[in-house]
Amino acid sequence: MTSPAWAPRVNETSNQTSMPQEFILLGLSSHPEVRLALFVAFLTLYLVTLLGNLLTILLVGSDPLLHTPMYFFLSNLSLLEVGYTSSVLPQMLAHLLAEHRDISLARCMAQMYFFLAFGITECFLLTVMSYDRYVAICLPLHYPLLMAKRGCMAMVATSWMGGFLVSAINTVSTFQLSFCGHQEIDHFLCEMPAMVSLACGGKGQAQIVMSVSCVFTLVCPLSLIVLSYARIIGTVLNIPSTAGRHKAFSTCSSHLVVVSLFFGTVISMYLRPRSSSSMGQLKTSSVFYITVTPVLNPIIYSLRNKEVICALRKMMGKDVGAFQS
Repeated sequence: MTSPAWAPRVNETSNQTSMPQEFILLGLSSHPEVRLALFVAFLTLYLVTLLGNLLTILLVGSDPLLHTPMYFFLSNLSLLEVGYTSSVLPQMLAHLLAEHRDISLARCMAQMYFFLAFGITECFLLTVMSYDRYVAICLPLHYPLLMAKRGCMAMVATSWMGGFLVSAINTVSTFQLSFCGHQEIDHFLCEMPAMVSLACGGKGQAQIVMSVSCVFTLVCPLSLIVLSYARIIGTVLNIPSTAGRHKAFSTCSSHLVVVSLFFGTVISMYLRPRSSSSMGQLKTSSVFYITVTPVLNPIIYSLRNKEVICALRKMMGKDVGAFQS
């Protein structure tokens, strides 16, 4: 009996433990009506994500009043969100309309690498942003020195390099596994937990690498963020005036909301015991932090930030004036 034309190709000269040259992403649903509805929903979310985050980058770059460390970090966060979603959603949208949802080995590896790289970099960057708020509130007299331009660029560069390095280690570890001809991934992207679940041998080493990476990229950054905010709260509570306390809290409330959304969903994905996690639950968590969180971030920072709103009004005023002239 011959294999169907759409079936992924496997090297016939290889044994069962060889790496498949293609995988099949089972996705979120097999029902055409549901997939069409998901396509419309995710396309809308993707376009809003691109619009919101690219607009944030444009505002920070064009308005001199936003040329501060906090907004420099925010523009990098927006750039990460664009890369983060773009590493997954275009492929996901194409598969929602396609009859056959296969992905080549090279594309699967590339998707995992960039998805992890952007996500891990965001963990590090959110930690840097919490340090910025800590210095601004707890050590205001030292802020110009500790958050100088060169230092800020070094912290951002370290976050990017660290994210891409840790991602490379995880990706190499995952694709050294034996899959025994298994090609159907019960997910809508090539994500590490799903790939490890698919493997038939060598899982122990990959799970150790994943666990160590989670401690380094999730537990440690989150611990530093919690420590920073503990010091911030202690400092703010010592401010005598109610108006002063409110102003201090308002400068870090947006960051705290973003941290809660991002780390909450990612930790529920990567640190939840495998025995208590169904693939349906894992896919639901993935959908949230891939599609919902990147949409909310620019909205949270814009609606709660007078400087960003003023910069947007200024840009819109210039555009209207240019059009009328």
